[in-house]
Amino acid sequence: MIRKLLASVTVIASMAMATPGFAQDNTVNVLYAGSLVNLMERSVGPAFEKSTGLQFRGYAAGSNKIANEIKGKLRRGDVFISASPKVNQSLMGAENGDHVSWYVNFAQSPLMIGYNPKSKFAADFKKKRWDQVLQEPGIKVGRTDPKLDPKGAFTVEMMTKAADLYHQPDLVEKTLGAPDNPDQVLPEETLVGRLQSGQLDAGFFYSTETSDLKIPAIQPAPELHAQASYTLTILNDAPDNAGAVRFVNFLLSAEGRALLKQHGVDVIKPTVSGNGSAIPPSVQAVLDAAQ
Repeated sequence: MIRKLLASVTVIASMAMATPGFAQDNTVNVLYAGSLVNLMERSVGPAFEKSTGLQFRGYAAGSNKIANEIKGKLRRGDVFISASPKVNQSLMGAENGDHVSWYVNFAQSPLMIGYNPKSKFAADFKKKRWDQVLQEPGIKVGRTDPKLDPKGAFTVEMMTKAADLYHQPDLVEKTLGAPDNPDQVLPEETLVGRLQSGQLDAGFFYSTETSDLKIPAIQPAPELHAQASYTLTILNDAPDNAGAVRFVNFLLSAEGRALLKQHGVDVIKPTVSGNGSAIPPSVQAVLDAAQ
């Protein structure tokens, strides 16, 4: 009898741990755009844990990459923070798996050209126009994959506009090469580290990355403006919906918004897209307070 009882307990425990919807250790899983690594892991995550007593577990990657993993059932999470509203739209509706019902635009971050201050090209960035420096022989430039990350798509878009603005039809080819150029395209979450370690001379980053990590950067002409529009949502199949609500409430609170500002993110008046009636009441209350 005792053996059977122990066996039953073991089976029940194993089932609980294996069930995707089972919330373990009060941990909130946040899937977020790779440009927010430093902000999330060193600031928001620890502050959230201190404020709520819950545990923060983050996963960083290109926004499109995360969306593809969600749709392919390769990754589950409670909260999803994207760098582009379009990514959320790709997860909405029955035809897209109905993973997202609503999302909130809460912050922005312009695209910049950052460079390593120890690079032999650093002085040129101070004397010449940035697009001219990117064409110099031997310069190593990093960017993200336009298919997996909005920043990569913004980079190609900005360079295409620059080709017209500066009357250089071959500018994209000279600076970026092919869209998936293996000499340039890197995972978003590793791009900053490659620049800081000297493996890259320059790269395309959001202002939150350059400001937060004191990376020298150049903001392109207003005609070339491109930016991340950060959004957040609670995934419909979130294993820990209650924890997800508390994280979203924290990030949209006065304390959370202050942390965003400290890390170079342009905090904006939050706006809701999608099915607003599906937003949890406590989240709606925080949104109302932020208006």
